[in-house]
Amino acid sequence: MELAQNKGKACVLVSGGIESSVLLWDAASRYESVTPVYVQNHLRWEYAELFCLKNFLRHLKSDKLKTLKIIDLFINDLYGTHWSITGTKVPGANSKDEDVYLPGRNIALLAKVAIFAALQDIPSIEVGVLKSNPFSDGSKAFFSKMSKVLSLGLNKEITVTAPFLKYRKEEVIMMGKRLPLEFTFSCINPKGYEHCGECNKCVERKKGFFAVGVLDKTKYKKTGI
Repeated sequence: MELAQNKGKACVLVSGGIESSVLLWDAASRYESVTPVYVQNHLRWEYAELFCLKNFLRHLKSDKLKTLKIIDLFINDLYGTHWSITGTKVPGANSKDEDVYLPGRNIALLAKVAIFAALQDIPSIEVGVLKSNPFSDGSKAFFSKMSKVLSLGLNKEITVTAPFLKYRKEEVIMMGKRLPLEFTFSCINPKGYEHCGECNKCVERKKGFFAVGVLDKTKYKKTGI
């Protein structure tokens, strides 16, 4: 599962999750310079997510990786009483994918990251979206059209790609099994700095490790699937 080699500079939109963390490491093997970019929307799990991301980055050794760039982008004024802000009725183990959808978030994230990329003369943006993503703003067509819009609006060539779009979570776990994945973070209902172990994303994470027989070293408040 090797991706095509690239040259030059890129930035990777990182959330601290398994997909974006493995993608960041993979991108460092394909580009001369890679900048991890984290966008703070001030959602309720971000304090734990960012803490874990910084910890994960400390364990990576590559002269290709640049310093983490943190960008601020308030969304809570739009989401109001949404569960991602309040923590009320967080989607659990049996919830549908639609229940964890955050309206317009990918559009907002890419718009601001693209401005950063243009100012830094970085032509490529990579995101860790998987094959299983069912939403229209996680499709190949979306990223292709966003690339055109961003390039037009910024008057610079900006290409947004999702290199893992043909892979499932289990395949990405296998790709990154030698990385310290225990320092990645997937939970949407954290307990302190630990995974709750029972939200939609925690269960998805557990199932991914179990499916490929890779030891899951993640600390969960509630174990089991």
